[in-house]
Amino acid sequence: MIAKTLLQPFNYLFDSEIIDNIANVAVLKTFHKSDIIIDIGQDLNYIPLLISGNIKVLREDNNGDELLLYVLESGDTCAMSLTCCMVKSVSKIRAIADEDATVVMIPIENMKIWFNTNESWRDFILQSYQVRFDEMLETIDTLAFMKMDERLFKYLTDQVKLSASTHLEVTHQEIAEDLNTSRVVISRLLKQLERENKIELGRNKINVLEF
Repeated sequence: MIAKTLLQPFNYLFDSEIIDNIANVAVLKTFHKSDIIIDIGQDLNYIPLLISGNIKVLREDNNGDELLLYVLESGDTCAMSLTCCMVKSVSKIRAIADEDATVVMIPIENMKIWFNTNESWRDFILQSYQVRFDEMLETIDTLAFMKMDERLFKYLTDQVKLSASTHLEVTHQEIAEDLNTSRVVISRLLKQLERENKIELGRNKINVLEF
């Protein structure tokens, strides 16, 4: 059981019945930056609703290299987790806290019941599928049609929007892992963006000047 006040980010989405139901059955969990929230191959008994913080959702190839699919913000849930829960399969993604995060975990049996009995919950689930699907299409388009320097600059401007700050605290290695490339390539392209006066580089910091 959790306090209903924690569910304020969802008040505009859910009716009072679902808010009460979530408060009665959910479990509240907190995660620190870089903590794994859901891992590949994990059995999923809960779906996450993000109360605060950001969560990166990643895929992993056979070599262990990761690719960023999308980032969850406050008020979001992970559509990939929903899909795995609905068909009772293990997780096909890894979800990592991009910053300290508070998450409400809802048992999957309740998720399924509410989908069939509550319109506001059903609308939320279907809308979440659509939003995440659109984001994955954008990721595919980025991979297929953008050069790495364009992908990198888009990544930086997306991070500015997520953090609501032009000052990003991120290492070259972290960016390389998200974009599934090498740190050397990222460092070279960041220097190029700095020469173009689009960013300023500091120690594990990037100031985005153009976005």
